[in-house]
Amino acid sequence: MRRVITYGTFDLLHYGHINLLRKAKQYGDYLIVALSTDEFNWEAKHKRSYFSYEQRKMLVESVRYVDLVIPEENWEQKVSDLHEYHIDVFVMGDDWKGKFDYLKEQGADVVYLPRTPQVSTTQIKQNLSNIF
Repeated sequence: MRRVITYGTFDLLHYGHINLLRKAKQYGDYLIVALSTDEFNWEAKHKRSYFSYEQRKMLVESVRYVDLVIPEENWEQKVSDLHEYHIDVFVMGDDWKGKFDYLKEQGADVVYLPRTPQVSTTQIKQNLSNIF
């Protein structure tokens, strides 16, 4: 069984997220999503999510391509996740291209998928703030 992992906040779940998860699942049999915790989002990324970690986890778990959701609590856990979950393929959006190539040394294939054009959580939040 080939195991795939991807990471993200997945706030305001939208069709770009679904596209990423669908494409990621095509690289293996079992897809793990490491979902950024609220604390990690604030402390490391300096952003707040609209939905809490538990709400986002429930949403992501309901996507048919996802087999398991785990918390992402820090940048450094990627190496230990690869070993703990026996990961074969590490997948991220291509806006991170090259940033995780070091994971190849841990035995995982590293794949950067193209982002879905014309949709982003940041843009959705900006659009909504202009409406209201």
